[in-house]
Amino acid sequence: MRGFIKDIISTLIIVAVIGVGGYLITGAWPFMVAVQSQSMEPHIHKGDVVILIGKSRAEIVTYEEAKLINYTSFGDYGDVIVYYPNGDSSKTPIIHRVIKWVKKGEIMPNGMKAPNSGYITKGDANRLYDQPFISNPVKPEWIIGIAKFRIPFVGYFRLIFG
Repeated sequence: MRGFIKDIISTLIIVAVIGVGGYLITGAWPFMVAVQSQSMEPHIHKGDVVILIGKSRAEIVTYEEAKLINYTSFGDYGDVIVYYPNGDSSKTPIIHRVIKWVKKGEIMPNGMKAPNSGYITKGDANRLYDQPFISNPVKPEWIIGIAKFRIPFVGYFRLIFG
């Protein structure tokens, strides 16, 4: 029994060290997410794990800005972010590419006025922008992190058993 308790305690300590270490290194929580859909194909796939960097640790570069400086992330211009739709943390986070920043009242790509300032986002595999179908323009406080690395297939374990 004593050996079993030691194993449980050592496992909990290892998990805590990984969690705290991951947060301290990346500045994001969670610092990695499993991709649950194909909306970012062909660059990020369902079942991939994506490592995030906190928005306080890196500037978000939009598609429009990235074209000017020839910056790419995951096979296309601009950064990919993970955010809560409409800031609702009870909903599944969305991972999509940042297209542009709009100010409140500015016309969005769908022709409507932006109800708030924020980012216009779109999945690489999607024809339409997220706004207004999924959410308003993404406010910075809704963003969990900026995707920086992809680990193929590792997320399937989370999707199957999560």
